[in-house]
Amino acid sequence: MKHFLFLGFAVLSLAACNSSNKNQNSDSVAVVEKYKAAVEANDVATMDSLLADNYMGYGPSVRDSINKAGAIENWKNIAENLYESIQFSKVQNLPITIEENADGMAPGNWVSSWSLATIKYKDGRGPVQMWVNVEYRIEDGKIVYTRTFYDEADVQRQLGNATAPVMSK
Repeated sequence: MKHFLFLGFAVLSLAACNSSNKNQNSDSVAVVEKYKAAVEANDVATMDSLLADNYMGYGPSVRDSINKAGAIENWKNIAENLYESIQFSKVQNLPITIEENADGMAPGNWVSSWSLATIKYKDGRGPVQMWVNVEYRIEDGKIVYTRTFYDEADVQRQLGNATAPVMSK
């Protein structure tokens, strides 16, 4: 009987951990969805509220980095001077939890977000479309880290600014 009680306790404990992990993952995805909706709406106040004070963003280039204050100023500038609109479609948000003992990876709750971004410019250029992948690390309901990937050369080609060859099908 003691073994059954222990087994029952172990199963309930695992189920509780799994449920807690699912809730954290759902909460993390909700933060990312709210942030992306704020980007589409040029809602800088909501963006600011979702970025942690110690936020750091990296990419798309290897040497690109930005802190919270820089990110907010950057989005204000984009909204006021550059983009007429930005829309995300074909969005896929995949929650990932990296355990404390994972080799070479920052532990915590992550969301890998893929989407097709369509950007219209205030000066009439575009629209351009680009596949965007952003890795978000979420702590306490805030975005603390992002790593952004997209093809800058493709955007420049679409705007008529690049001479790099395009791969054929």
